Amino acid sequence: MLRHPTPAATAGSVRKISALRRLTVAMAALTAAATMVPAVPAQAAAFKVLVFSKTAGFRHDSIPAGIQAIRDLGAANDFTVDATEDSSAFNAANLAQYKAVVFLSTTGDVLNDTQQAAFQAYVDGGGGYAGVHSAADTEYNWAYYGQLVGAWFTSHPAIQQATVRNEDRAHAATAHLGASWSRTDEWYNYRTNPRPNVRVLQSLDEGSYSGGSMGDHPITWCHPQSSGRAFYTGLGHTQESYADPAFRALLLGGIRYAAKAVNADCRPETGYTTLYNGSTAGWSQAGPGSFAGSDATLTSQGGMGMLWYNAKEFRSYSLKLDWKLTGDSNSGVIVGFPPTSDPGAALNTGYEVQIDATDTADKTTGAIYGFKSADLAARDAALNPPGQWNTYELLVEGERLQVFLNGARINDFTNTDPVRSLQQGHLGIQNHGPGDVVSFRNIRVKELTGTPGGTSALRGAGSNRCLDVSGASQANGALAQIWDCNGQANQQWTSTGAGELRVYGSKCLDVNGAGTADGTAVLIWTCNGQNNQKWRVNADGTITAAGANKCLDVGGTVNGTRARIWTCNGGTGQRWTRV
Repeated sequence: MLRHPTPAATAGSVRKISALRRLTVAMAALTAAATMVPAVPAQAAAFKVLVFSKTAGFRHDSIPAGIQAIRDLGAANDFTVDATEDSSAFNAANLAQYKAVVFLSTTGDVLNDTQQAAFQAYVDGGGGYAGVHSAADTEYNWAYYGQLVGAWFTSHPAIQQATVRNEDRAHAATAHLGASWSRTDEWYNYRTNPRPNVRVLQSLDEGSYSGGSMGDHPITWCHPQSSGRAFYTGLGHTQESYADPAFRALLLGGIRYAAKAVNADCRPETGYTTLYNGSTAGWSQAGPGSFAGSDATLTSQGGMGMLWYNAKEFRSYSLKLDWKLTGDSNSGVIVGFPPTSDPGAALNTGYEVQIDATDTADKTTGAIYGFKSADLAARDAALNPPGQWNTYELLVEGERLQVFLNGARINDFTNTDPVRSLQQGHLGIQNHGPGDVVSFRNIRVKELTGTPGGTSALRGAGSNRCLDVSGASQANGALAQIWDCNGQANQQWTSTGAGELRVYGSKCLDVNGAGTADGTAVLIWTCNGQNNQKWRVNADGTITAAGANKCLDVGGTVNGTRARIWTCNGGTGQRWTRV
């Protein structure tokens, strides 16, 4: 196996020998002047957005200002805008021309059944949805829309000033903001807390104003929706909002995310512990150079060195962190090394997940440096260019390391080198050298406690979605499917000593009718000890139905794909990890 180079030849010291994938686009710096809206590169592909503002209830007087603001954003950022209040626009042929549809302060029941079906097919097929303010006061009797918007409106106090906490500052909608933001708006309370099902970008400090009723109070969020994307912000009640440069930048980022013009990790996220969000307590610098800390952001300077977390070792975990390159810079995230004050020793005993705009395939962004290239097509589809923020998830389970970029899996590596072990447990970020300027934000970790005999979610290797009981039903015969991982009870599976996979305590994963044919459905049933409820959890991540001697399988990757049994083939549709 190729060995990691010594410090003199570490990550990126073999410099930039291929410009084939050179990423030269850099986002213009946001400034307080002008609009605070980042300029999109001139060579970016143009797209179209539909703004829909029909109301069947309260009508906001800010709608015309909102339409004009989105038109202005489009003119400055290379997308065109159509605006309508005609529901007949929601048909397959018309929607196909748009990358995203903005529900701008819509209210009430605005689409009929046929139009709803067309819009659902549009989003699930890859289209984008961006909801603004009272978009959450819309279509209460359409369950799919409730999932799409994330939560429905229930009440609001008087318009007043409040403090907004910016929880995710890597998303294009919020990257221009500080850790908190004081502004005046009409602050919605919602019927349910969307956090388990969305990535919360902003939340409200209910102690900063009167009338908040949620405690944990998300106000802006995003999430994948089948093959499409959804973004929502509760901001935008007042006319003044649409003249506010900071709000306009937030709106632009949400629209561009929904339209797939920029990428972000919008998977639900709970249970993470902050390692860095402004304080370097528990961190130590090894080797030359350093990181400058400002605005809860670490920026590399000099090197070659490494800032490493010495307060704790991690064995089985999900590490997430946000990073941004300046130009053709070089850095990496190093995992699986023993305590050391020598960055070279860490590189020679651990593994580096590379961050580098250009280099050979095994030494560029997403690669396990010197060992395994990322899936370059998947990487390129998920990557934001230099000047924009990206998010890594490094998922370590035993000697397996999976790399996710902006929510998409781009590398899957297993250590077989006896000299190295991903279970050695320390992690660090690299400051590569003069001229290599890379910034990091929001470094957080979630230790994985699920074991083969424990209770946890089962995430599909091919889909990155979790085994789920349809509709959260507890009825006998409820089908098993895959769905976005959300930590809810209908995704929590317990492996018992009897070989069962239990959910809700008393229901077992069951092969329908004790069938043995490929494609036989998998569902839940009251545990009865029969062979069609026995499963073997295998070391390679497959799960075998004991009675049929076939594997738990899904034949697709989108939400709602049904689970089944199928002849074991080792494919990603048959491999599962506990999370």
